[in-house]
Amino acid sequence: MAEMRYGTLPGLDKPLARLVQGTVMVSSADEGASFRLLDEVFALGGTAFDTAHVYGGGDNERTVGRWVRSRGLRDSVVIIAKGAHHNEDRKRVTPFDITADLHDSLARFGFDHIDLYVLHRDDPAVPVGPIVEVLNEHRKAGLVRAFGGSNWTHERVAEANRYAEEHGLVPFAVSSPNFSLAEQVRGPWEGCVSIGGPSGKVARTWYNQERLPLLTWSSLAGGFFSGRFRRDNLDSFTSYLDRLCVTSYAYEENFKRLDRAEQMARDKGVSLPQLALAYVMSQPLDIYALIGCQSGAEFAANLEALAFGLTDEECGWLEGNL
Repeated sequence: MAEMRYGTLPGLDKPLARLVQGTVMVSSADEGASFRLLDEVFALGGTAFDTAHVYGGGDNERTVGRWVRSRGLRDSVVIIAKGAHHNEDRKRVTPFDITADLHDSLARFGFDHIDLYVLHRDDPAVPVGPIVEVLNEHRKAGLVRAFGGSNWTHERVAEANRYAEEHGLVPFAVSSPNFSLAEQVRGPWEGCVSIGGPSGKVARTWYNQERLPLLTWSSLAGGFFSGRFRRDNLDSFTSYLDRLCVTSYAYEENFKRLDRAEQMARDKGVSLPQLALAYVMSQPLDIYALIGCQSGAEFAANLEALAFGLTDEECGWLEGNL
């Protein structure tokens, strides 16, 4: 059985698991099954859990909080909470909304602090200064240990961290973009930020130079690397998420990457999803991959992907550059 790997994040006093279990499927509707999943992940070394203010209208955070408290694990797990998501009426990346969402989340979890607080979205129309300042206020008050941004471009992260440096404040500790072997040709929703493919090379270079930790999401490119999507069956997909995958990733250059990934997976005797995750984890970046496993067995399979690394040459061949 492969073992979890861990890293460190500025501000956190606990190690951060390289595979972060998402919890969007965790709810009170079937609390027993949700608790079993979290128990199984934790038993395998999965000590980091990604949540969000918008998941389940708050039920997600309440359920995760009950699990942590019932197991006495608050000092053993890293809880990532996301807030300031837009709603259908307005964008909400403001000091007021950040503060309101943070206090909502703390009450729902039943915690006195959140380990890593991530802004779920960005609004480039809002200056970075007040955002950095309010996050620092909450950190100084002990409500969060570290903070960062999801779906922030590397330029906006750089701007925020310059502001922090110039004003003697703590900078973003992490950024959370989409990243996979596939190029996201069309964003699944407005404001989605991806660093995959040729178009993401500049961002990846910047993150490599800065060594800023990354919480990357959707290593399977919305399911594109599940093996279900083929050039000749795209019209057969009707569900919302499957259609998003088709419109975002089902393009010939990505199918060529898929073909090569399938060949390499066969040669290595691993599954296609394992190969896709191994590609992400073999980059010269400080990556923590967000994964949404539905069972302990699935999490264990993802752990196996950490056990074998891909060389630079293998990654280049998958990308079609060699």
